[in-house]
Amino acid sequence: MKLCVVTYGTEGDVRPLAALCAALDRRGHTTELLADAATLGSAQSLGVATRPLAGDIAGDRDAAGSIAHVVRSNEAGAVARALVGIVNAHTAAWLRQSVEAARDADAVLTAGLAGFVGLAAAEVLRRPVIGLGMFPLTPTREFAYPFLPPGVAWRPLNRLGFHVINGLLWRAMRAPLNRARAEACNLPPLRRMPASHPMLYGFSPTLLPRPTDWPEQVEVCGQWTLPQPHWRPPAALTAFLDAGPPPVYVGFGSMGGFDTDRLRDALLGGLAGRRALFYPGWSGIDVSTLPATVHVVGDTPHDWLFPRVACVVHHGGSGTTHSAARAGVPSIVVPFAGDQPFWAHRLALAGVAPRAVPGARFRGDDLARGLAFAERADVRERARLLGATLTAEDGVGHAIAAIERHVARARWRE
Repeated sequence: MKLCVVTYGTEGDVRPLAALCAALDRRGHTTELLADAATLGSAQSLGVATRPLAGDIAGDRDAAGSIAHVVRSNEAGAVARALVGIVNAHTAAWLRQSVEAARDADAVLTAGLAGFVGLAAAEVLRRPVIGLGMFPLTPTREFAYPFLPPGVAWRPLNRLGFHVINGLLWRAMRAPLNRARAEACNLPPLRRMPASHPMLYGFSPTLLPRPTDWPEQVEVCGQWTLPQPHWRPPAALTAFLDAGPPPVYVGFGSMGGFDTDRLRDALLGGLAGRRALFYPGWSGIDVSTLPATVHVVGDTPHDWLFPRVACVVHHGGSGTTHSAARAGVPSIVVPFAGDQPFWAHRLALAGVAPRAVPGARFRGDDLARGLAFAERADVRERARLLGATLTAEDGVGHAIAAIERHVARARWRE
């Protein structure tokens, strides 16, 4: 079958879907992945057919400004407003592009900031649609919404919180979506958020067990990841790894807009001369001032690199969280925004990460304490056992079976 996969987000948001598309292609299906052009590198390296969507999440001044504001701000709702702004600016263009791409598809898979757009494209083309997610959006009583502070004792209101926040986001996006539906597809307006489609989540049921109050069509598959067989490490990276004990990895992915000088000083102070690998990502940190004990790396597959490091210092994105846990090494999480505190809390509950300190307050002493925690023998053993469990999960296989089942069921209903 032919599948059109529509998403929008950072590289970390798109990479799991690239792995899923590559696995579907190997299974004999045909996929095309639509996402921001700057985030399609991993898909292209896996041989997945791609199509860029309008926008430039890394370089567009308005989008970048929104992301920077989120990182700097402690204001409640800043994340939601930034995301809504990006979506509303591009909804009409995304819908036209998605409909064009999916005309010959048997089904539409939709995720991320383009989620509602994918649902509308499937509706106009009368195709089955399946939602994909990297963090939980389905209401449950068992934990709070991922954008809320973790660990707060408001369990009686958990399910209500999902409905309230999802509803607020929907109402903020509804008007531009309905205009695009009318102008591009001649569809009637939606008054309620669509919620009856199957939903597949690409996170580990070990790190976050499937809630017992979720409907049957909502499934937790496990991490969506595939090795990149043609990737080879640069000689300088191999030499650095061979020159001493496993280093600390430090990388904050697509996070930007923070106080780079303060963060650089915190990292160097906390490392206190330890060997480290640093991935600058979107951080803007001046790598020319780093000491020789810190080796700068480019975009390096986590499944290759993380088993070779002592611990992973990261922002708590779903993909990096799972890759570090899967590698069997401890984490030190420095969350900035979105669902990052949620995943930091899950790693702390698993005993493989200390309690997270937000990026806005992170100092060298926090990193030093985190490294002392990560060096403990009991923490390393818990990380090793967790890694073995996650490695045994077949998230990609689970998702492929579910997609085939849902599409076949939709065809039978026709």
